[in-house]
Amino acid sequence: MAKTPTPHIGAQYGEIAETVIMAGDPLRVKFMAERFLENPVLFNQVRGMLGYTGTYKGKRVSVMGHGMGIASIGIYSYELFNFYDVKTIIRVGSAGSINNDLHVGDLVIAMGACTDSNFGHQFEMPGTYAPIADFSLLRGAAEACERFGYNYKVGNVFSSDTFYNENAHNDKWISMGVLAVEMEAAGLYMNAARAGKRALTICTISDHILTGEATTAEERQTTFTHMMDVAFTLI
Repeated sequence: MAKTPTPHIGAQYGEIAETVIMAGDPLRVKFMAERFLENPVLFNQVRGMLGYTGTYKGKRVSVMGHGMGIASIGIYSYELFNFYDVKTIIRVGSAGSINNDLHVGDLVIAMGACTDSNFGHQFEMPGTYAPIADFSLLRGAAEACERFGYNYKVGNVFSSDTFYNENAHNDKWISMGVLAVEMEAAGLYMNAARAGKRALTICTISDHILTGEATTAEERQTTFTHMMDVAFTLI
């Protein structure tokens, strides 16, 4: 067992559940704790990255922030997987659609994650590694969307290292069938694979890069509940 607390998580070993639902925005995490968890207990506020453990329908679960970008989720997911023995991480986040059939409010379940990040170079693979989700989580999420009647698509996302990109090549990703752009899934999937753990990313479309549809920061924080409903069915 690695030493805890870690440099970025203030919890003691055992204070974090085996399943963690993560969001980039710590205020979205607070919202999830208040909306879904029974008896939530704050286990982390280092750097304002809130984390809570409670129960959902009698099952122990944690929720925690991961910040923005692969570098940030790379740190938190690594420590959760390797220091706290977390078995499953489900990311609920926002994404920009580059698909004409995915609109604001729809869900995208990331089966795979393309990226322009150098994060994977640390593993020294003799080729191009393809980061993918855990199939049991993926199947469960798709089935939950069907039961709830939520609009969704399953497929590839693009985990970009930049939010403001003066030379974005969305047309090239579109030509390869990529559905949406976000910033974390590839790093999460690679860390999960290396640790022998499970991971899934479920995103709500917050804006449409092709049409200009968009949402406000408050809407992203408090109204993207469909992906949360789906994530909590996987506990």
